[in-house]
Amino acid sequence: MNIGVLLSEMTPQAGGGYTFERELLAALARLDGEQRHTFHIITPHAIELPPQAAHLRLIEMPRQRRFVERAKHAARKTYRVLTKSGRRELRRTRKVSWRERFLLGCGMDMMWYPTPSAATMEIPYITVVWDLQHRLQPYFPEVSADAEWDMRERHYAQMLRRAAYVVAGTEAGKAEIEHFYGVAGERIRILPHPTPGFAFEPTTGDDDEVLARYSIRKPYVFYPAQFWPHKNHVGLLDAVRLLSERHSLAVDVVLVGSDKGNRQFIEQTAQRLGIAERVRFPGFVSQHELVVFYRNALATTYVTYFGPENLPPLEAFAAGCPVVASDVSGSEQQLGDAALRIDPRDPAAIAAAIHRVHADAELRDTLIRRGRERATKFQPDDFVRAVVAMIDEFEPIRGCWPAGQ
Repeated sequence: MNIGVLLSEMTPQAGGGYTFERELLAALARLDGEQRHTFHIITPHAIELPPQAAHLRLIEMPRQRRFVERAKHAARKTYRVLTKSGRRELRRTRKVSWRERFLLGCGMDMMWYPTPSAATMEIPYITVVWDLQHRLQPYFPEVSADAEWDMRERHYAQMLRRAAYVVAGTEAGKAEIEHFYGVAGERIRILPHPTPGFAFEPTTGDDDEVLARYSIRKPYVFYPAQFWPHKNHVGLLDAVRLLSERHSLAVDVVLVGSDKGNRQFIEQTAQRLGIAERVRFPGFVSQHELVVFYRNALATTYVTYFGPENLPPLEAFAAGCPVVASDVSGSEQQLGDAALRIDPRDPAAIAAAIHRVHADAELRDTLIRRGRERATKFQPDDFVRAVVAMIDEFEPIRGCWPAGQ
């Protein structure tokens, strides 16, 4: 079959979503000879596909409607508004975006949306759900303000119910999809987040140079997360304050990630708590620098309120860094006994977990060993092979009507 794979417009600054998408694309390129389908990579970005991947084709999607299409669309809209027959047609038909028209014209038998999207639902498709936190924690502004809640709800209500397959990362995620949107359980497949390959990078000997570049001192805790309120940077900073007051342990904090509107508040919180001189904001860093930060940290402290899956703990596992993570729904299945799980609402619990990693060398070594074992269990090639298996399973159904329609 001809399978369309729609890449998003995310850039490296988007963080985990961009990494996830690019890792899957690289894994898909490595599957040449292992499957029988042709994958058409549909992308708004100029990218190069590996020449040896004969099963991949590139389709470049225009970033915006061309002039001629915009003119035709304006003419159709004018006709519909100004004529009686046009207004009747407008009431009967749904709005079709230019992106959907583009995809419908590509002649695909099935679509795969690696990120939580569906640009057209007229072609059978596979999509993924990372979280439904707008339903579970709607009070956070990033899932509620400026009509965000309504937009997410409309999107998921349509996208999930019409999908051929929905990919969830955990049993908790599957249960949420079934509960909130009534999707049949047999159409939901559990594929854990794969560990990104870059996180297994070997030591290159420049770790001290990288840390000095950003004035990072040891010991430090590391938190790679966009500056959204739900990431709970505030709770981590309060825990670092408590580490000094209750455990006589002074650690620095390294926070990397793009500002989503909350960084200034985090900086003000560090000032208020009296620990501003111990907090570093490197901003956006390269993947190599990211691995250096993981490798040298006392712990990765992923204290988010959102689940059921998160990518950075897997990166920390691969890089050999102990993990302190939020005990949110789904975290037990993703992290198992390879991380110390804590209540993100309790800074004292976060502080106590960090202190345990610092004080107990045997515990630290155990967490590193378990983390590395867990990081190797499910990788991008495993994820892509599982998606191809879904496509193979659906192929007899898709053969019931003409190809490309």
